Amino acid sequence: MPITYILGIESSCDETAAAVVRSGEQIVSNVVASQVATHQPFGGVVPELASREHLRAIVPVVRKALADANQTYESIDAIAVTQGPGLAGALLVGISYAKGLSFALNKPLIAVNHLEGHIHAVLLEERQRGNHEVRFPVLALVVSGGHTHLYLAQESNGIWSYRNIGHTRDDAAGEAFDKVAKLLGYGYPGGPIIDRLAPHGDPSVVKFPPSQLKHPDRKDKDRLSDEPRFDFSYSGIKTAVLRYVEVHEMRAGIQARQSALANITKPKLEDYLAHSDKRTLDLVASFQRSMVEDLIGKTLNAVEATNAQTLFVTGGVAANQELRKSFEQAAPSAGVNVFFPSRPLSTDNAAMIAAAAYPKFLAKHFAAGDFSAEAGLRLQ
Repeated sequence: MPITYILGIESSCDETAAAVVRSGEQIVSNVVASQVATHQPFGGVVPELASREHLRAIVPVVRKALADANQTYESIDAIAVTQGPGLAGALLVGISYAKGLSFALNKPLIAVNHLEGHIHAVLLEERQRGNHEVRFPVLALVVSGGHTHLYLAQESNGIWSYRNIGHTRDDAAGEAFDKVAKLLGYGYPGGPIIDRLAPHGDPSVVKFPPSQLKHPDRKDKDRLSDEPRFDFSYSGIKTAVLRYVEVHEMRAGIQARQSALANITKPKLEDYLAHSDKRTLDLVASFQRSMVEDLIGKTLNAVEATNAQTLFVTGGVAANQELRKSFEQAAPSAGVNVFFPSRPLSTDNAAMIAAAAYPKFLAKHFAAGDFSAEAGLRLQ
């Protein structure tokens, strides 16, 4: 089979990314331009600013990805781009640029679902390690700032198909991490900060009740009446943290922490710890433990119910240290092998988009010229 170089472009949220992947299993280059500094003052991603930053970064990022790969616009075999889900304006920047390149270069254009990209990030790195054997069905937990989904995946002639068997009813897990960190005065993005602080607190101090989902999700139009669901909900635990803060009169300490950290350009772990009392650290550790236990419990219940043979855990929250360790400890007793992407490929990147596009390239599943961004694109 001839060697194939695919240029991937990703702009679904607040990272402008481009990468070149060889034959779906070797990262040749991977460039990511982060917008964290732009959105930090606002405590979250501002869609209009994200689109503007993508416009600034898209051309230099793609050029660097090609240069790092010793490739040119003419030498690549195809272009892959994220179609959705994501922020509509942000997606359109990547799609418009990819369409322009495809037309000018007369190269095939492949539209990729962002969530499938996260799943193929795991597959990509396993193939780089020489592991080409995947036992199906595969259960994939895609958990990030914008998504918490469980997909049961099968493969036919190299093309993967997906069935959603669980999703969050409200906030995504990563969103809950970020909002709790913001509530406690730690800033944005909060997930990595909580991950680093949690080992310094006692996770048994605060007892958070598990979410109780007693009724089917009315928004889930594709749900079969006899099909088990493994849905998540994280709005309740956010409210519980807020209530704990109010009951224990922690507002003054939060405001002091917020002011102190705002005067530090790039806070280190020591800075966060210096402005964190024991009660706050115990709250952080207890919150993270509750989140991790909920994600693992529902996922392993789904493994048992579906007889999944392989488990992928991917997305930005998959970089969380406690989540990884806990899954690695619990998965063997469930009779399933668990795989994660490396931390750089857990967050949004374009290598995963190019890798997910490779089977579509072989099958000649190319995008029509009139395709556009789909902010709520489903994975099937």
